[in-house]
Amino acid sequence: MSHYINESESIFSPRQCLENRGRVAIFIDGSNLFYAALHLEIEIDYTKLLRYLTADSRLLRSFFYTGVDRSNEKQQGFLLWMSRNGYRVISKDLVHLPNGSTKANLDIEIAVDMMSLVKSYDTAVLLSGDGDLTYAVNAMSYQGVRIEVVSLRSMTSDSLINVADRYTDLDTIKENIQKIPRRSTAQCLESVYQTI
Repeated sequence: MSHYINESESIFSPRQCLENRGRVAIFIDGSNLFYAALHLEIEIDYTKLLRYLTADSRLLRSFFYTGVDRSNEKQQGFLLWMSRNGYRVISKDLVHLPNGSTKANLDIEIAVDMMSLVKSYDTAVLLSGDGDLTYAVNAMSYQGVRIEVVSLRSMTSDSLINVADRYTDLDTIKENIQKIPRRSTAQCLESVYQTI
């Protein structure tokens, strides 16, 4: 069983960790994040997410990798919003499998982008739990890059956690990155009347 250091066990304070980050590049596996959010029963606020992952560091670029269904107008609108609000969207058409499911594996794209930009940033924040990325992440650490992995623990490979300099479980930060549910008019009126 793997043991990972969480925020409370770290030998460095959160402030020291932030001070040592330098230029930050963020790599988000959209599919992995989508399923993690479903598991946590939250809706991600992508503005809050970007702010949280960047913290007070200098952001080089934030990449968002996802499979796309060209006929899905809602998804197209979401990706357009992402590209206009701080994210570089990298997409690949979904492949329809014989069993009726769809898939778009972007591990290669994530690994290539992380490696090709390795001289341009000091800290890589990888939002994925995919163990297939372990080899690339480990190779980057030998280039002097600090590796931070953020993902849901139950969906994260031990091998990926083991090569990271810092691991954060999404479950521990969900309040910082989720959308605040809109209250209905009835709920708003109810809270007004309770104060009268």
